[in-house]
Amino acid sequence: MATKKPFTPPAFLVDLLSARSPSGYETEAQAVFDRYVKDSADEYRRDPMGNRIAVRNPGGDPVLMLAGHIDELGLIVKHVNDKGFLYFDTIGGHDRGMISGRRVTIQTRKGVVQGVTGKRAVHLMKQSERDKVPQIHDMWIDIGAKNKKDALRRVSIGDVATYDHGFELIYGTIGAARAFDNKSGAYIVGEALRRLAKVKKLAATVVAVATTQEEIGTRGAITSSYAVKPHLAVAVDVGHATDHPDCDPRKYGETKLGGGPIICRGANINPFMFERLISCAEKSGIPHQLEADPRPTGTDARAIQIGRAGVATGLISVPLRYMHTPSEIVDLEDIENCVRLLTAFAQSLKKGEHGVW
Repeated sequence: MATKKPFTPPAFLVDLLSARSPSGYETEAQAVFDRYVKDSADEYRRDPMGNRIAVRNPGGDPVLMLAGHIDELGLIVKHVNDKGFLYFDTIGGHDRGMISGRRVTIQTRKGVVQGVTGKRAVHLMKQSERDKVPQIHDMWIDIGAKNKKDALRRVSIGDVATYDHGFELIYGTIGAARAFDNKSGAYIVGEALRRLAKVKKLAATVVAVATTQEEIGTRGAITSSYAVKPHLAVAVDVGHATDHPDCDPRKYGETKLGGGPIICRGANINPFMFERLISCAEKSGIPHQLEADPRPTGTDARAIQIGRAGVATGLISVPLRYMHTPSEIVDLEDIENCVRLLTAFAQSLKKGEHGVW
């Protein structure tokens, strides 16, 4: 019997996951996107927000924008005390209960500094304090400094830190990493453009955008949607897989790892985009699942939809467990199926299909 080859994750995705890129400090992820996508684009540019904009088939009709954000959660150094401990604020929406006791890497002008997030040990707490989640100002980063002067020789106010949790395959195609949210989305839009570069007949102009600062207000998507001037757009992000314990589908819907892309439906989603995404998934035999959201979604889709005079917008998400924690989990087959869905969708478009309804 032939032995099944072990699964090999895409190098582009792994390199993005390894890049440290808190909102406003996306340099490492930008460099990865540049390296893998630029040569596949007919036009490639960057902007003052740090977005990366890759264009395939300029002059086509309609203009389709694919957006995935490259920023992630982080910590920013705000104060160094006399003993050399670093106090910080959070970048993006952290679960405070997850912060302490983590190894972190701090990006400085002189290179990376290692540290550990700390708080008072449970043994030193009153009973009434033990069940409380510490406030941000009650935690710190310990870099082993002797004092404030020693610490400031190595770090500066405004330096940022990320959790030191790398990518790892834990079983089959199931992987864990610090920042699948949303390096997976940036990979998907970049990889879709790379594959579309090999397609000879394409009516649409396809613009893959690695957006910045999503975690603090979809800011890169706001500016890039004005720059790209799309008729249609698909935002790609992660969504909650609700197939783990203590997750009520009556409240959060029913989605799972390995179930394929989550296609959103609701006020943020243009009806043409939703129906065409479903049609492409069915015709291509791509497994998929649905979610309903009655409000503007917490993704780049919310910003792109209301850019300029309005953009016909869709949203697909990678099912993910343990969002905004140091070890998020996804099935990499779902990521591949998102790439397949975007490439099928782009190729399905015909001239004049602008999502007007």
